[in-house]
Amino acid sequence: NTYLFTTPPIDHGQQRPDWRRNHHIYNVERPQSVHVSKMTPSMNVARALLRDTTRASLRGSTICAVRFASAAALAGGVDAGSSRSSIIRRQQPPSSCINNNFHPFSSAAQVDDASDKQSPDGNPKLNDAPSETSEDLSNEPPQKISSVKISEVLKRKHTLRWVEPVISKDATVKEAITLCIERKLNGMMVVDRSESIKRETTTELKQKCVGLITSRDLLRIMSASIKDGKSAEEVLNENISHQMTPINQVIYGRPDETIGQCRAIMAKLGIKCLPILVGGRVEGILTVRDMTDFYFTAEDKGGKKNYLRDVSERVGLTTDTSMAEPPVFVRQHLALRHAPLYLNVGVAEYPHPFKAADGIGSSRRNFGPQDLATDSDLSEDAHFVSSVELLGESGNKLQQLLYMGVADGVGSWREYGVDPRAFSHKLMEECENVLQEASSQCGILGGKSCSMISPAELLAQSYERTKEANIIGSSTVCVALFDSVHHQMHFSNIGDSGLIVLRHIDSEVASALQRSKTPRAERKSDLRIAFVSQQQLKSFNHPFQMGWTGEDIVENDSSFKQATDSCTSSVHILRGDIIIMATDGLFDNVDIDDIAKIALQWELESGFIDGGGNGARNKRWSSGTSLTDVSAQSIPRLAELLCQKARENSLDNTIDSPFALLAKENDIMWSGGMPDDCTVLAMHVVGKEPNAL
Repeated sequence: NTYLFTTPPIDHGQQRPDWRRNHHIYNVERPQSVHVSKMTPSMNVARALLRDTTRASLRGSTICAVRFASAAALAGGVDAGSSRSSIIRRQQPPSSCINNNFHPFSSAAQVDDASDKQSPDGNPKLNDAPSETSEDLSNEPPQKISSVKISEVLKRKHTLRWVEPVISKDATVKEAITLCIERKLNGMMVVDRSESIKRETTTELKQKCVGLITSRDLLRIMSASIKDGKSAEEVLNENISHQMTPINQVIYGRPDETIGQCRAIMAKLGIKCLPILVGGRVEGILTVRDMTDFYFTAEDKGGKKNYLRDVSERVGLTTDTSMAEPPVFVRQHLALRHAPLYLNVGVAEYPHPFKAADGIGSSRRNFGPQDLATDSDLSEDAHFVSSVELLGESGNKLQQLLYMGVADGVGSWREYGVDPRAFSHKLMEECENVLQEASSQCGILGGKSCSMISPAELLAQSYERTKEANIIGSSTVCVALFDSVHHQMHFSNIGDSGLIVLRHIDSEVASALQRSKTPRAERKSDLRIAFVSQQQLKSFNHPFQMGWTGEDIVENDSSFKQATDSCTSSVHILRGDIIIMATDGLFDNVDIDDIAKIALQWELESGFIDGGGNGARNKRWSSGTSLTDVSAQSIPRLAELLCQKARENSLDNTIDSPFALLAKENDIMWSGGMPDDCTVLAMHVVGKEPNAL
């Protein structure tokens, strides 16, 4: 005569293998004198009272026992006073369920109140399954904002205020600024109204998207124009199509993605506007503010209560407000901000281990010579390092600039009878030629002819020269410029070559998110990965590349990219940083954390740090002592160590290299490393030039 009330816990995003183990069980003893074989009006009242009292009991009411006893007495004459202590036995549900507004009561034990339905034997029917429309299960906990789909955000945004975020490609900067302010837009799709698009489901569209422009882009246009000496009128009348993000470089989102996914993408890529694409159409442009506003209702943002709580006690600064001094760990670097920095560069280049003059063996067994290949002339990789004197950013003073680059020739050209080395080597050669010619013209022509050349512009000029020489082939490429005065490393990258920056970041001053997961007592140093350049791939093991086939390729889905399509960015550099630029032969075989360990080993061997700490180094810097000459002599050793580690891992079939891990993520079975050419440029940031006293 015991009813068993069980309800599975509400799923809050975590799947449980067997919900029966997590049931909350409530045993309700029904008095023996209660007979349900024949229902009377008083029994119906008692039944309703029993149900309501049971709910109150399960929710913690202190008078539920009395009411339950009364209901039992009404139903069958049980003495209320004698039944209080033995009527109900229940197990207290977990507090997490109660805190989540979970009501531990199932309609599986309820009798249908709509009518007195009875079974053939005269007993009332009980529902065999929980009712989906039960009022107790309808009160589900609120959905997490990060799990809300973007389509819901767009619906609310467009419902509250619809503004068409478009601008013509023929518009000027002035018109774009006006639209941004009037329509309260952070970004707009640039459209070509002269072209139309025919689709199967629609007749004709007259707004073909050709790019994206944001308020940040408009500021960049004005800044660049002012630096070039243009007047305000010339700046405002400049066409936006020259500075917009081309349509083939626009990062977009999908409506079924969540707020959490989109915010992560925008944060990683540093973008503030995310077009949402549905069936080849841009349904809207999403911003961080749109996602934040979705969480708040109008009542949350307006009214007296919200003003008193959010605004009144935090609005207005006093007249004696001033900026705080930088923290101590920042002042050490700020003291050196006006002093130029220098780079000591070391280069190491290893060919494919199974490469010979007549080709490449597929494995060690198929490789002819007994020893592995060591002749760097066989490598399809190429590089250059060039120090030139050009006009700096100010445009009126010559400055010593250091350029460097790596290129990885695509080996599959060998199948077409083309030497894969030709294109990559020619590209790097022309980079150096462009720089030397520009530097030599400074004293003759002056002006813009010898101004600073950006990495993207250098790539564009060297590519045009390579194409004019009709060099067939293709290559991934990364070119960088080190600005010693402003402590900046500017770079442009196409494909899977790239650079990383290693830096000593003290755990005591680093934020919680930047601290290493390994306890400080177990770590050998605080050498961290401060920056990793973005790589560009069409698919797994299929990087984008610069190339020439003898004719221009107009396919939108081509693997070939121009210099304007490169990933171009800058990273601030500090004294003591270690910069590694390399081809994929390093990054496919050596994990970035292992690269940092090798760099730490090199620092310890060279005496730059003492026991993994920065104390001795900082004291040396403050006293004006420099180990620049030691750095210049030992930095090639670091490049050599990295190349050796890459080759060692590439020949080891028992490890999970970065290439193997990525292959498995793409459903490709691969174990061990990836034998390949490897070129490493290791750079150490120092405070003095070599041989400088």
